[in-house]
Formats: sequence, structure tokens, C-alpha cells
Amino acid sequence: MVMEENNNQKLDQSVHKEPQAENPYKLLNLKLTPVEKSAAGVPAVLAAFADLIEEKTLIRGTKALFKMNQVGGFDCPSCAWPDPDDERSPVGEYCENGAKALAEEATTKRVTPDFFKNNSVYDLSQLSDYEIGKMGRLTDPMYLRPGGTHYEPISWEGAFQKIAEQLNALESPHQAAFYTSGRTSNEASFVYQLFAKELGTNNMPDCSNMCHETSGSALRPTIGIGKGTVKLDDFYESELIVIIGHNPGTNAPRMMSALEKAKKNGAKIIAINPLPEAGLMGFHNPQQVNGIIGKGVSLADLYLPVKINGDMALLKALELILLDLEAKNPGLVVHSDFINNKTTGYTDFLAQFSKSDYNLEHLSQLSGIAIPDIQKAAELLAYRNKIIFCWGMGLTQQPNGVDMIREILNILLMKGSIGIKGGGVCPVRGHSNVQGNRTMLIDEKPTDEQLDRLQQYFGFDPPREHGYDVVRAIKAMHAEKIKFLFCMGGNFLSATPDTTFTANALRKLNLLVAVSTKLNRGHLIHGKEALILPTYGRSDKDIVNGEVQIVSTENSMGVVQSSKGVLDAVSKNLVNETQIVCRMAMATLGDRSVVDWKRYHDSYDAVRDAIEQCIPGFENYNVRVRQRDGFYLPNGARDAQSFSQELGGRAPFTLTDIPENHLDADEYMMATTRTHDQFNTTIYGLDDRYRGIKNERRVVFMNQKDIDKAGFKAGDKVDLYNYDDGIERVAPLFLIVSYAIPEKNTVTYFPETNVLVSVNNVVKESNMPASKYVKIKIKRHDPEVYKKVDEMLYRGALQRP
Repeated sequence: MVMEENNNQKLDQSVHKEPQAENPYKLLNLKLTPVEKSAAGVPAVLAAFADLIEEKTLIRGTKALFKMNQVGGFDCPSCAWPDPDDERSPVGEYCENGAKALAEEATTKRVTPDFFKNNSVYDLSQLSDYEIGKMGRLTDPMYLRPGGTHYEPISWEGAFQKIAEQLNALESPHQAAFYTSGRTSNEASFVYQLFAKELGTNNMPDCSNMCHETSGSALRPTIGIGKGTVKLDDFYESELIVIIGHNPGTNAPRMMSALEKAKKNGAKIIAINPLPEAGLMGFHNPQQVNGIIGKGVSLADLYLPVKINGDMALLKALELILLDLEAKNPGLVVHSDFINNKTTGYTDFLAQFSKSDYNLEHLSQLSGIAIPDIQKAAELLAYRNKIIFCWGMGLTQQPNGVDMIREILNILLMKGSIGIKGGGVCPVRGHSNVQGNRTMLIDEKPTDEQLDRLQQYFGFDPPREHGYDVVRAIKAMHAEKIKFLFCMGGNFLSATPDTTFTANALRKLNLLVAVSTKLNRGHLIHGKEALILPTYGRSDKDIVNGEVQIVSTENSMGVVQSSKGVLDAVSKNLVNETQIVCRMAMATLGDRSVVDWKRYHDSYDAVRDAIEQCIPGFENYNVRVRQRDGFYLPNGARDAQSFSQELGGRAPFTLTDIPENHLDADEYMMATTRTHDQFNTTIYGLDDRYRGIKNERRVVFMNQKDIDKAGFKAGDKVDLYNYDDGIERVAPLFLIVSYAIPEKNTVTYFPETNVLVSVNNVVKESNMPASKYVKIKIKRHDPEVYKKVDEMLYRGALQRP
């Protein structure tokens, strides 16, 4: 029996106004604490259980924690780091943020129809994202009528009828778009893309378009697969691990256990990041005695505080030194046999280093790294071959991110370090099934081969025209080319760039539908009509025909495994995502559909049978997914050093440019990041413990020399401005925090500063938002700035798409 707490809290009522699209512009009570030198340990354990207590779910939540990431249990709803192939810790295979995610799923607090009756959309929008997320689990489908101020309850049948009416009234199926978050299971993802294609569109923007689309764009044409090429065991055999543009202590804390084991086995670690993150420096393993009462493990052997977008210059400098060392020690640094047999374009690659700007002094200046430190890194690379490069959004959200990943590949190709034990590429994916979504054909650019298989199996001709990714979808909504948006999980508004532009685009929709477990700001910035459809969390028992079902997910290293919820649902009026899609399809397509949606509605095994027929690598799916550890998907680059099929299985060396990052005297480069107390757009708390920030999110990290030069002092109130596209964007009321960061570089938290990221500031080739490369100006806080913000938010800013 679930002890449920109905959240019928009544907020202050207000007149009908446009809902606020961003966090309220108010400061809390910033307290600075010492910056941590290591991550995890006892504080992480205590923080995890504090959240269970806060969510009034200590017993229920603790029960679930011991089944999370365990055989026969459920997959963590947070990051996509893989579970060990061998024994798993009985203490718990989860991290602090995973426990916080579970606490918010397992909460007994409920957001019922009475809560919406008592609180208008506008009133709710005045809360912070943190406050909104803490309201509890959604219990019933809700509807916002045209001109309405409050969500009202609606039956499931009524909700599907409204969806069907809107979709069938469109002039073209391309006026609809279907967004996916990384939480969605393989089974739900497959039927979701199938419905969109039978409807007639490939408009499937997804969270990959904002996190690792850059990785896929870089890897597919070069190594033939848009995924990593290592298994977890490769970390234990590696000689050198390079972590670049990624903070494992916050983004993938369980990764630190693998790094700890790698260190004990003799691996060296290089950390490359503008900020000296605790998770790159040291680790206290809470699963081991020495991690609780000992000094823990020192991780990084070398830390390189690269400038924002100075990574390319650093990579070029490393290559320059490696080639010099090879000339002095022929055959000991560069793997000639691998280059001759497995690659193309090496001669042209070498020729570029004769250019005048390929000199250490220039590259050192551009990267911000002193030449002696670059030489130390090159020497660590030179005489090792079992090398793994790991990266995150610090690389993928740079405008030249595709090129930088290909430059990493250039180094690994020089070393013969792909497709060997202990060596390869490891893009560290974010949300728990974002990689599985793409494998399940959630893709705005499906290949003809993929579409041919669907056509052969199902008997309809899927659309061949490429659809909209996230950035293009935002522009299409603004231009009223998209009139219907369906969001399968996630918080589209807060995850996307250019918040004002995106909010005004969403307001032009005829209908916005959100499948969700909790309330978020994306429910409050709506179209002419809006629906909220409540669904199960990963930890909930998903019962179909009286039986608890398994679903499946794919982790960062290509393992497909089962997930089975263990908790009783907080409401009897929830519907699982697969059935939501099938019921939407039956209501919309009716007799004109050739797909047996009722069969897939009633059986996940039937969905998996269809996946087996349509997607390579899923042979005998229903049997293998029930194996203890699941199964690995095929990976030619990893398993057989088989790379680009267009090049006869070889991998090309890539020629890339060195960016010149010019800043005016009063400009700074800004990168957005997340605190340790959040996962993507979900805010668990108001602290960033490892960086010494307590009870505040509206901060801008600056180098003390920049603070002094600008006439500021730490703690000053400032407004942040961006002027891309000739448009003034402003994020008001931030506090300056002095931090160890390269000069002229700043870091802020998202989503608070997403408003500064132009919808046109994107990564070349992948078209992802370049949220780690935003030019800003910093001005003393002016209370009059709110008038500008109100005009943009409530009257609609006229921005060029």
C-alpha cells in the first residue's frame, strides 16, 4: 500500500497574464564554502538519503534503491553509464544523482486535479524550476482549453480524441512534430517512431539533438558507427584515459568507480576542462572502506585548464609533439601498420603541419595551456597504445565540436588505438536511454535502408523526406509551419536554447501534448490548447494484462538490458508510454492503419518481435534481453576494426581548422553547465557542493583578474547580455563568484542562461545548440532591465529565425 500525500497547496491567485518562461529573477542567500578536491564519499550517501526523507519516501524509496541497476531490477532513470558485466555491488549500484532521481519518482507527494483547480498556470509559472519539480507525481490526464487559466481533468478517451482531431485536421502530417526524451524505453521509442512514420512525417526532434548529435555526426562517416567503441572492461585494461569536456563527478558519477579501478591497474589519467572539477581530481568510493574513512583515490595525473574552445589548438599541439617524437624515435610513437592497413588520408594529414600557424607557441596561446604541460600530456600519449578518449557536452556543444571529435580520432588513428582492448572512443551519454532512442529509429534523418525494412515488414511506405531536428523545429513552430507538438517526456522549453524565442514559438501551437511523470515549466508555456498525460516512472510496476512487464534500454556502451519496476504506482490512472502511443495511433489512424496497434498495446513481447525484424542486432530479442546481463549490440569498429564502409572499411584522417576566438575588450566567453544538484533540467536542490556554492543558482563564475579589470568585486550583482544576430538578449540579476577559470572565460548554470544562447548559435554539421560557446557582456545590475524582459516574455520578441 502506498501512503500518498495529495498536494493541494493553493498559491496566491493572480489575474490572467502570460506565464513566465524562465526561473523567477530573484536571489536567495548565496553562501560560499570551500571548493571540494574530491567527489562522492559519505557526503554523497547522506545527500541521497536526505532526498528520500524530503520526498516522504524513506522506506519505499530505500526498497527501490537496492533494486536499481541490479539484475532483475530497474535501470536508473538518470545517466546512461553501464552496469558492470561482472559482479555488482550489493551496497548499491547507483550514485547520488541517481538516488535523487529515484526519490522524485518514488515520492508519495501527488499532484492531483484539485491542485490544478486551486492554482492557475500563471501562478505556477512564478515558482522556480526547483519548486515546480518538488510538487510531486502527476496522477491524472489534464487539459488546458483555449483561453483557459487552469488545467482541468479530462478522461483518457477524451485526451486521445482531442489529439486525433488536431492531427487529422492538419493540412499535412509535416505540421506535426514528435519530441523524445532519453527516459523513453526501447519499446515505447519503437512504436512512437512507427506512429510518426505511418502518420507521414520524420519530424522527430529528440534530446540527442541537444547533447550528442555532434558525436554521431563526427563518428558515423569516419568509423562507421555513431557510438563509442569501448566496453566497461576496456577501462580496466587501459594505459591512458583522457577525459575532455566532461565532469564525471556530476554528469556520470559511477564512471569514477571505473576510473578508480583503472588507476589501480596502472592507467594514467589526463583531465582537460576549463574548471578544475572535483570529479576529475579525486574520488571517495562509498562502496569501499577506504573511500569512507581513508583519503580516497587521486584520479587525474595531469590537469589541463583549457580555454573555452581552446581544445582544438591543444589537440593540434599534441599531434605536433607526437610527430616530432616519432621523427626522433621512428616506429615507437606512430602505429605505421595500423595507418597503412586501416586508414586513409595520412599524407594530407601530415602536410598540414607545415603551415606557419602550426607552432607550439601559437597553439599554446590559443589553448591557454603552457608548453611544458602540453609536452607532459604528449609524453603520456607517445609510448602508450591502449588509450581511451572520453568526452561530454563540453566538446559536443562547441561550434566546431564535430571537428574536435574528429581530431581526437586523428590522434587515436595515429596510435592505432581503436578496436583494441583498452583503447577507443567513449562519448559519455547523458540520459539513460538516449542512445537506445536513436537505435530504435528516433531520428529526423532515417536512412533508406532503415525505411526499407519498415516498409517490407509493415506494408506502408514511410516518408523519405528528412524531418526537423530540435533547432529547426523551434524555427518551424515560430513560422507556424508546425502546429502540433507531442513531447514524450522531457522539458522541451527549459532544455532548448533562446528561451524567449522558443517560448513564443510554443505559444503559436494549436496543441502541445506532454507525457510526463512530474510537473515542469514546459507544461506552463503552452499552445492554444495543452494536454498533460501522466505515465509511469522507470521504478514503477508497469502492469499489462495483470503481469508486471519488462522494458529494455541501451546504455552508453551498447548493452541492451531489461528493466522491471518494483514500486506500486502513485495513481491508478497512469498509462504506460507504449500504450499511450498505441491508443493515440488507433484514435488517429483508425481503419486506414496497416499496423496492428492493439497487438502492440497488449504485448511488449510483440513489440520486441517487430524490433527484431526491423533493426539489425536484435536477433532472438525476447530471449536475450532476459539474460542476466542482457547483450551487446554489434559494433564493427570495436569488434573487427571495420570502419567506414564507403572507404572499404578504413577510417579517414580528417583535416580541420584551428579557430581564432576573438573577443572584444568588454566581451567574455560563456559556457553553460549544470550544478551537482541537478540532472539535465531537473533541479534536485539549490547547492553545487563540489564548487562551493550553497543556496543559489544565479551566479557567474569569473577569473579574479577579469573581475578586477572590469572594476567589479566578488558578490556584485550583474546582468548578462548577448548580442548574436543583432538582437539584445538579457539574463538579469546574477552574482559574481571568483573561481579558478581561464581569463575571459565565464561559466553559468542552465537553464537560467539558456535565454542567452541564440537559436542560430549551432554546431557545424550537427546543428546542435552551441551552449558552451556564447559571447556575453557583463554589466552592473540595473533594475530597469526587467522592463525589457517583460516586453520580450509577455508581448513577444520579434527575433529573426
